[in-house]
Amino acid sequence: MVLSLLLGAANRPDQELFEAVVEDIPPVATPKGGRRRRPDKCHADKGYDYRHCREYLTSRGIKVRIARRGTESSERLGRHRWKAERTIAWLFGCRRLRIRYDRGSERFYAFGLLACCRLSFNRYTDHTTRRPDRPLLAW
Repeated sequence: MVLSLLLGAANRPDQELFEAVVEDIPPVATPKGGRRRRPDKCHADKGYDYRHCREYLTSRGIKVRIARRGTESSERLGRHRWKAERTIAWLFGCRRLRIRYDRGSERFYAFGLLACCRLSFNRYTDHTTRRPDRPLLAW
């Protein structure tokens, strides 16, 4: 499920938008009734292995799980990375997001938000729809 969506230039490095994406994550309800303002940990690939990314996560109290360039293998990250890759593949299933036809970024961003809403709705209804072969999952 998509937690945050940010639109940036294609030739801009990912680590420049890192802080904005983490800041954009909405509060999440917890079982005890409170709302969390930050995730427990952040998994990222070697493209985010910069001091300012690590310092930002540490200052917010988020555990850093970023693969180091030149030393760590990125294969271990695949245990968590597949969720992000799956969501990106689902988003590219929308024809309007695969190739950017519009010059204006507002419409492209709006179609991205619509695609995220559609994915979230499909995931939610898939887990909450009663089916005879599968019991209803309790949240």
